[in-house]
Amino acid sequence: MLWLPIAAAISSISVVGIAIGLGMPLLSIILETRGYSASMIGLNTAVAGIASIAAAPLATPLAVRFGVVWTMLAMILLGAASFVGFYFAPSFWMWFPLRVTLHLSLTVLFILSEFWISTSAPPHKRGLVLGIYATVLSLGFAAGPWLFAQMGSSGFLPFGVVFALVMLAAIPVLAAWRESPQIVPEGGSTGFIRYIWAVPTATAAVLVFGAVETGGFALFPVYGNRIGYSEGDAALLLTMVGLGNVIMQIPLGMISDRVRDRRHLLLLCAGVGLAGMILLPHIHLNWHVMAGVLFIWGGVVAALYTVGLAHLGSRLSGHELANANAAFVLCYGLGMVLGPQAIGLGMDLFGTDGFGWSLALFFAIYIVLGGSRLFVGGKQG
Repeated sequence: MLWLPIAAAISSISVVGIAIGLGMPLLSIILETRGYSASMIGLNTAVAGIASIAAAPLATPLAVRFGVVWTMLAMILLGAASFVGFYFAPSFWMWFPLRVTLHLSLTVLFILSEFWISTSAPPHKRGLVLGIYATVLSLGFAAGPWLFAQMGSSGFLPFGVVFALVMLAAIPVLAAWRESPQIVPEGGSTGFIRYIWAVPTATAAVLVFGAVETGGFALFPVYGNRIGYSEGDAALLLTMVGLGNVIMQIPLGMISDRVRDRRHLLLLCAGVGLAGMILLPHIHLNWHVMAGVLFIWGGVVAALYTVGLAHLGSRLSGHELANANAAFVLCYGLGMVLGPQAIGLGMDLFGTDGFGWSLALFFAIYIVLGGSRLFVGGKQG
């Protein structure tokens, strides 16, 4: 177990997670106080998903040319500078290129950090290590809004704190630079898009998770309001989903290290996701039952990302794994784009029940795909 590079990659990306958790609500609140409409705020935020998709194919070529560590350090600097740029940008249109550079840098950071973690973890402990990564990252995302609540949105202070946090991420990366992985170019076709199909059970899992996480979190407050919950009660239910995510990733990662084929566990996670959404219309009037179900549901569904990433690492290595990590993050970005649209359309067509039905559809499609790969495709991913 190469603990130094593992700790370096996890701590650096988790510090960035705190900055994202603090920065995203900060930017939205500032735009709202300046009088911009929700649709314009949403449009500016949506640029993040598009930038992530565009950035995914850049990660491996940059790491091959400049090295993993130097590419990560450059992205840390670019991300920190981009965020401070929002404070000094006098016009709203300037926020769009800043969103692009910010999320381009963050996407490359996530791809290379996850590649570094996967290559440093031994195969029989990969699930455990990725479970630790997912847990620490979730805590980082949760700490960001708390910091925002303490500081508020006025003045330079929150921007300065985000800048300092992102720059702090460079320290563990520099500490472990001697143990950073090398990505050696390989002959033949190296287009990363083909890796979506190389391990489709993993890439489809993260697409579903991206759709469910982004769309579910964005529209759950609307769903909660329509079924009669206050904003506070709906927010607490989302908190239960997040707590399940934090608490269950390490145990599920350890289980994934002990199963013969992680695809079985991925199908089980999707099955729990489907069952939870089928159950939702029948329990939504009881807040406490909803809280308990969503706690379990949130933790198990989040394992689609953790276990999917472990499955990817078990199938590929070296340059192929770096490209596959890029394809993995690209699929997450696609899910971020598809999820809110599909769930919003479902609610427009079918009312409140359309929320659960739309989420259930994503899980059902995955179960069909994953089951066909498992029982027809044999040992292929």
